[in-house]
Amino acid sequence: MDSNKVTIQDIAERAGVSKSTVSRYLNRGYVSREKAERIREVIDATGFQSNFFAKRLKTKRSKLIGLVLPRIDSVSVGKLLAGIGDILEPEGYQVIMLVSQLKGDKELENIANLYQQGVDGIIVDSVGITSRHIALQKDVRVPILYTGQRHAEANCLKIDDEAAGRMMGAYLRQMGHEKAVFAGVTETDIAVGVERRKGFADAFLEGRPKAKVDFVETGFGFLNAYNLGGEILQRKPSVIVGATDNISLGILRYLHEREVRVPEDVSVAGFGGYDVGAVVYPALTTVAFDFELVGMNVARRMLDLIDGHPSEGEVELPFFFVERESVRRFGADSGDRQSFAGML
Repeated sequence: MDSNKVTIQDIAERAGVSKSTVSRYLNRGYVSREKAERIREVIDATGFQSNFFAKRLKTKRSKLIGLVLPRIDSVSVGKLLAGIGDILEPEGYQVIMLVSQLKGDKELENIANLYQQGVDGIIVDSVGITSRHIALQKDVRVPILYTGQRHAEANCLKIDDEAAGRMMGAYLRQMGHEKAVFAGVTETDIAVGVERRKGFADAFLEGRPKAKVDFVETGFGFLNAYNLGGEILQRKPSVIVGATDNISLGILRYLHEREVRVPEDVSVAGFGGYDVGAVVYPALTTVAFDFELVGMNVARRMLDLIDGHPSEGEVELPFFFVERESVRRFGADSGDRQSFAGML
């Protein structure tokens, strides 16, 4: 077999393993001893390995992608990371991950550090794109791709948070709710703290002068939301909407411990579509995002940027409504409820 024509797929087939396993082996990732031995034997027989690393030197690529995450104790981040890995790993890329701890200054520092480590590109699940980010990318000579936020002067790929907010607002309006508390984060997070909240309020209040939305800042944490449950209840809402499912779950816990019935006494809804929302009681009504699909799209876009291919336009990242048990209906018959489901 001509070593110049041998591919990773050829090695995988001859060794009886997957293409991603061969990629992990070549990039010094974990592979079981048995599989590593089979791969090594095939590589020795074909002369593939020297050709593989020679090609790296010729293209001047490190096969490393930097990834900046806001936090790691999040369901959405875990799924995003899984989607990114599904695309990058078979292409022979390894990910170097740094965490910003939800701090903008730390995010900027991590971007600069990853560039100094010689990565081919940097993916940033951003807490907020500022003028400092735009200035920094002029000094970073590799592609930077942001997700989670959008900025006109940056490469970005994100869910339409305002549209997701409108979906929830329209649903609760049709269910007859007039007093809502939106539990969320500050406006420094444009996507969640501004766009998602605005979309919800616009749709919820539309054409209803007596309807009202109060805002309580909880941050993203489950415990923070739990601790602010009393303040939220003082607003006497008919429905509490968490900016994320994690916030909503903290509120649900608070209500349960105080024997406040959901949805009979107060309704609760969220955003995210976390699996745990389906198994808590009552099951959580939510706008669900496919974070793994987002990760896959982000990784594909990054590979295009590394190859010098311009964006082919905005990628529509889907989200969908999940109606469960945590929202009560006021003054609407079952026909009205079904008509909303049909609209979705």
